[in-house]
Order: sequence, then C-alpha cells, then structure tokens
Amino acid sequence: MTSVGVPARAAKFRGERHMFSTSDDNAMLNQVRATHAPDGREIEVKPLLQIVDDIFHLAAPIIPGTVEGPQAHAETLDNKAFHAAFSDTVDLLAYTISRISCEISCKCSGGGDAHATTLALFNMLSTYSWDGKAVLALAAFAVYYGEFWLVAQLYLTNPLAKSVATLKQLPDIMERSDYLKPKYEAITNLIRAMLNVTRCIVELKELPSQYITHDTAVYETADALIPTATYWTIRSIVACASQIMGLIGMSHEYIASTTEAWELSSLAHKVGTIHEHLKKQLALCYQHIDDKKYIEAYQMLVRLLDTPQIDNIKILKALIYAKDDLLPLFDGFTKKRVSIDVLRRKNVLLLISDLDLSHDELSILDLMYQESRQYPGRHESQYEVVWLPIVDRSIPWNEALQKQFETMQSMMSWYSIHHPSLIDRAAVRYIRDVWRFNKRPLLVVLDSQGRVVNPNAIHMMWIWAGQAFPFTSAREEALWREETWKIELLVDAIEPLIFNWIKENKYICLYGGEDMEWILNFTKRAKAVAEEAGVPLEMLYVGKSNPKDKVRRNNTSIASQNLSHILPDLTQIWFFWVRLESMWHSKVQHGKTVENDSIMQEIVTMLSFDGSDQGWAVISRGGSAEMAKAKGDTILLCLNEFDKWKADSEERGLVLALNDHLQKLHTPHHCNRLILPGATGSIPEKVVCAECGKQMEKFIMYRCCTD
Repeated sequence: MTSVGVPARAAKFRGERHMFSTSDDNAMLNQVRATHAPDGREIEVKPLLQIVDDIFHLAAPIIPGTVEGPQAHAETLDNKAFHAAFSDTVDLLAYTISRISCEISCKCSGGGDAHATTLALFNMLSTYSWDGKAVLALAAFAVYYGEFWLVAQLYLTNPLAKSVATLKQLPDIMERSDYLKPKYEAITNLIRAMLNVTRCIVELKELPSQYITHDTAVYETADALIPTATYWTIRSIVACASQIMGLIGMSHEYIASTTEAWELSSLAHKVGTIHEHLKKQLALCYQHIDDKKYIEAYQMLVRLLDTPQIDNIKILKALIYAKDDLLPLFDGFTKKRVSIDVLRRKNVLLLISDLDLSHDELSILDLMYQESRQYPGRHESQYEVVWLPIVDRSIPWNEALQKQFETMQSMMSWYSIHHPSLIDRAAVRYIRDVWRFNKRPLLVVLDSQGRVVNPNAIHMMWIWAGQAFPFTSAREEALWREETWKIELLVDAIEPLIFNWIKENKYICLYGGEDMEWILNFTKRAKAVAEEAGVPLEMLYVGKSNPKDKVRRNNTSIASQNLSHILPDLTQIWFFWVRLESMWHSKVQHGKTVENDSIMQEIVTMLSFDGSDQGWAVISRGGSAEMAKAKGDTILLCLNEFDKWKADSEERGLVLALNDHLQKLHTPHHCNRLILPGATGSIPEKVVCAECGKQMEKFIMYRCCTD
C-alpha cells in the first residue's frame, strides 16, 4: 500500500497555516466580492440546510469511547416525511450540488492552495446570493462527508460497503481511530461552527422586511459581515474535505500530527468568532424588530380600544393574552386554568397592581367580592374581577418572585393571569401611559362590549362597594347627590354597631391619634360630660392612617381599661382612612373643592386631623347631620369648660352647644397638614385650607413608618 501525496499534503498544511496567519482580509474580500454576480434567483435554502444538518448529525465520526454517531440521534425526524417535504427544492438544486461536490473532491485531493480552491468554488456559485452560496457549498460537502461515513458505518455488515471501504482503506482507518481522534474532533467542531455561521447568514436574509429594511443601521452592520462569514465557511469546507481526502491512501506509518488538528482548530476559532459577531448583530436586529412590533401592537391596541365592539373578547385578549394556544386565566375559586371566554359579554373589573398589593387591600377587596357572590342575581353583582400583575421586566424573573406571585394569587377568589409574562409589552405600556398605573392599584372597568367606562373605580369600590355598580362616572355623581355628611358616610359598615347606635339615637364620638395620655384624659372627660348632660354616648377609636404597632398598643390599652369601643383589626382602621382618601380623590375627579362643596370641606378637615401630631374627635347625634369636631387640645379644653355651656346644651342640645363653644375657643392661628399618598391619583396644583380658605403650601414628603 502506497502513501501517495502525504509529503505534499504536509507541505500544503504548512503553506495554509502561513497564509492563514498573514493573509490580508481586505484583499481577500475584494477578490470574493469580484466573483459575486447574483442573477436575482431566489432559492429555498432553509429546507436544504435542514437536510444538511440531518446528514452531519447522522454521519458523526465513530470514535471509540464516545456516544456520538447515528445512535445518538435516533430521535431525528422521520426521513421519509422529512425529505419528501423538500423534494422540489432538492430536485432543482441536485445538479448544482453534485457539480460543486465533484469540484471539492477534485480540488482537495492534491496539495492545492486552499484560498485558490475557495475562490474557484465562489466562481461556480457567482450567480447565487450569499446565503445560497454558503448553503449550496455546505450541501455539496455534506454529500461528500455523508458518503464517506456511510460506507464507514456499513462496511462490517454490508458486502457492497465492505468492498468500497477496502478500496478506500477504511478498515485501516477505523483500526487507528484512537490515533485519529483529535482530527475527528477537530473536524466535528469546525463543522459545528460552519453550521452555526450558515444558520446566522440564512436567518439574517429571512428577517421580515416590514419591520427591518436593508438600509436600517443594525441590518447594514450585520450584512457587512456576510461576505467574510461566507468566505470562511467555504474555506473551512475546503479544509475539512482536504482532511477527509487525506485519510484515504494513508500509510500505516503515517500518524496524524497535532499540526493538522491545530489547523482545523484555528479555523474553528476564527469561524466561531465570526459566529459570535453575527449573533450579536442578529440580536440587535431582533431587538429592532421587537421594538417595531411593540410600537405596532401598541398603536393597534389604542385603535382597538377606541373602536366599538360587538362584545368584550377582542379587547380582553389584547389586554390579557392574544393567542389561543393556552388557557391564560386562573380561576381563584376552582383553582383551575380557564379560557378568556368565561368573561364574554360580562362587566369586567381589571385589578391592576404590582406584586406588593397589601394584605389590607386584598382582604377588603375579597370581602366585597365575596359579598357580591352571595347574591349572584342582584344587579350590583353582575361583574367579574381579573388581576393583572404588572412587573418590572428589566428584573430577571426568579424563584422568589414566582413564590411571591403564587402567594398573592392564592389569596384571590377571583380570576387572575396565569403568569405575568403572558401580558404583552404593548398592553403594559398602555396600562402605564393611558391608565396612569404607577404602583398604586387600579380598578379599570370594562363594560360587556369592552368599553372603558372607568379608568379607575378603586375609589368608588372603597366608598360604596357593590353599590357603585356599574362603576361609571355618572353613577359616581348620582351616588354623591344622594349623600350628606353624616356619621353613616364616615364609618359605613366598618363598625356594624354604628347602625344600632344611630337607631337608638345615641350620641356617637369618633376619635383618633396616637397620644395615649390624651386618649386617657379625653375619654374620661367625654364620658363624664355625657353623664352630667344625661345623654347616651358611644365612643369609637379609629387610630391613624397606616396604623402600626403604636395604634395596636393603644387598642390594647383602650380595651383593657374599657375606655371605649375599638376596631380590633388594624385592617379596619386602615380602611377607615383609605375610604376618606378615596372620597377626596373622587371629589377631585369631579372638580370639587372645599370652596364649592361642603362634603369636600369635611373630608379635608378629617384628613387634616390625621396629618396633625395630636388627637382629634368628632361628635354626632344619631343619624342627624349635627356634628362637632376639633383637634385634641381644643376639644378637651372645651369639655373641661362644660360648666360654661351646660345650660346651652340643655336648651339646644349637646352638639350645637359644643359647636358654639368651640367657635369661641377658635383662634386665627393654626397649622393644618393634609397628607395624601402621591401615587393614588392625580394631585391638584391648588388645595385650600378647610379652616381658613387660604391656599395651602405644597411639600414633598418621603415617609418610611416602621414604628
């Protein structure tokens, strides 16, 4: 057996290594571009590339001690169905592929120059596009490579393969596979790199032109890399083919040197670097496409919500999840996933929040929702709630966030999105830009046709619960027309005993603050005055907004000393103040101020009490509109001077007499503070003092209350 051509091959590799390290890429690119003369023909390269990929997987070298080879890819697509789908493409290109394969076999069998061989292949492929050149060259090499390894795989079991293998000296090659392992691995790595680059070239050409044009900067940058990428892909094909050809006719004495493997590894490194650059540019192209799609989706959503619909499904899909490939909602009652169709032609309240929705907000909302479910036939129960959590997508989703989401979801008896990622970016932008979502929860109301009838009904829900249905602005105005400033509006059902006290025409005192010493003095003095005046008095402590440990300790002290009634659950105290803030926002939305609305004046006064550092009290008689109120020091002084207005109280009633005496104690000097959560809604530029009518100064306060 001769060893024809081995010295020539060794010289060739030394020359190629020299050229590889010193060649002028610019000069090379000019030569390559000079061969490029596309005739405008479009070929389907993607199916061809899939067949090529299939060949390389199935023709993996048989290396002892590895799991590579055809058995490692038993899951490959069914060949009959797979190749039949692309038969038309193969029929058109089979002759061209065969010509190129013959050229590769011929040029690589001697010690020719790799660059010259590569240019010869470019000349054969001159009329094809860059992606066509790369895929056709790769297909031609795949035929050559596949035939070689097909014989190698079958020669032990197939007589025909055995005869062919003998002529190719394949039994000798297989016997020395341990020595050839570095070369096999280097070839496999280079093929993998070539496939990766070719996929990128094809991917770039298939980018949707409606979202990215050829004159787009990111596309131009990526496209500029394609000639270089195509050149080094075909140059690598030549190197691999030369190595495979070098195995045939190899003498027993010839042992694969590490030099040859190094040549292939160097090429693989270069092609791999090109692949990384292409991947980076492709990612920028996809980002550009995503941005375009995002803008388009947002504009479509804006138009959709401005267009009358037959029902609400189209709009709900756009806001929640547009595809039909999965069930996007989670039913909090059945704990099962459901379709958006469960909301068809229903009034839908979209509860929009982040993952930090407070326990207080959740528990009160759940109480209201459960109450509406108890009487499903009632008009005010004809709505469904869907929670849409809006999360910061710049923060990677992790196990902690997933657990937080699932914990929140498990506390809800209404519908919720199965996962926050299902909500489209365009919908998130719409929610932030149009509905002004900014941390504080919103309750956006859609009617049965998907029309937005209220961009935020959370204040209506806090004030009137289900009575606010259908949660429209007109309904809000109607409810306010029915209201007067009485103790029922102030407390509502937060303390059910209130209604019994009203029915019994008792005097009712609400008081708050955190100063326990003042609370002790005030409650004792108020009880003493009521006893001396001979009137029944019930007292209720409502603490302070955002109640913390101090209010909890006060509750315990008040209850243990039997000073008055309390709201034992801090959530009830929180809700008392949230309702007042909601009343303020509701009035502001309808253009009401302390100057033109008497209820607004009372609301601002109550909120000013909460903003002060001292206690306060409101005293009313039964269900009447008679009401006296003052800050802690003033009302305590007034009660201590009861002897001065006792006679007046016997004649005109306790509340009227108390009010008159409070007026006598009033001084022009005062300092009222109105503290409102800045993210709850729109804050007006001008707010006037409820006590003197002057415009209040506006300050920005950052608060962290840990008690």
